Amino acid sequence: MTGRNPDSPGVIAHPLLIFGGTLALGLLLHFLFPNHPFPSLPARLLGGILLIGGVALGKWGETVMRSAGTNVNPRDPTTSIVVEGPFRFSRNPLYLSVLLDYLGVALLVNALWPLILLPPLCVVIQWGVIKREERYLEAKFGEPYRAYTLRVRRWI
Repeated sequence: MTGRNPDSPGVIAHPLLIFGGTLALGLLLHFLFPNHPFPSLPARLLGGILLIGGVALGKWGETVMRSAGTNVNPRDPTTSIVVEGPFRFSRNPLYLSVLLDYLGVALLVNALWPLILLPPLCVVIQWGVIKREERYLEAKFGEPYRAYTLRVRRWI
């Protein structure tokens, strides 16, 4: 069975695949053409903090979404607008968490290439995932979603 689910945002690919693929490419480039842009110890300390913070934020956001009874996978239908937990501060705490994880790994390895790939990655996530999700949520939930977007920022 092929085809796109009509009750989904139609993201271009699963965000974890986009983040993971970009990170893998950056780490491969680092392996081939190593460049350590920062002093090792501070980079590793900051990287560890970002990675732990990203994992914690992601788990919190996922738990809140499941408690609200909606799907976590962006390819599945959204059943409700979640406004509790980290969604009080960010409309995209799960993507923010994966971004923190990405930065954490890049700093732990002290690799320049994943950092160079970060701006194009953010453009792809913004246009290929977030904008599609926002259109979908506005079409599905209307004014309650529009009011939420006025109260809560997209990232932080």
